[in-house]
Amino acid sequence: QVQLVESGGGLVQAGGSLRLSCAASGRTFSSAAMGWFRQAPGKEREFVASINWSGDNTYYADSVKGRFTISRDNTKNTLYLQMNSLKPEDTAVYYCAARASHLIATIQDDYDYWGQGTQVTVSS
Repeated sequence: QVQLVESGGGLVQAGGSLRLSCAASGRTFSSAAMGWFRQAPGKEREFVASINWSGDNTYYADSVKGRFTISRDNTKNTLYLQMNSLKPEDTAVYYCAARASHLIATIQDDYDYWGQGTQVTVSS
């Protein structure tokens, strides 16, 4: 069993930055690929970024490429999402997720464990 807890969300003006963290517990984390998803009110949950177990392979949604950076520190059992040049369209609840595989995945059905989410609001 993997337990995930996100933090770092908040309210920021357009063009600003936030860094989200996801603290993980459970032995599965050491070999689990992980990802970030987001869900805005009235919309489907969408893929944001993913990273493989060793951290040497990443993938980003086109909407955030060049602005967001996903990383992980396995010694701290923590996943990060650095969010720069934020836009109002980035406003959503952000979720971290883990899967019982080393490989990157971009759809939510491929993930087995989810955090509770953290709210990110970008004002214009």
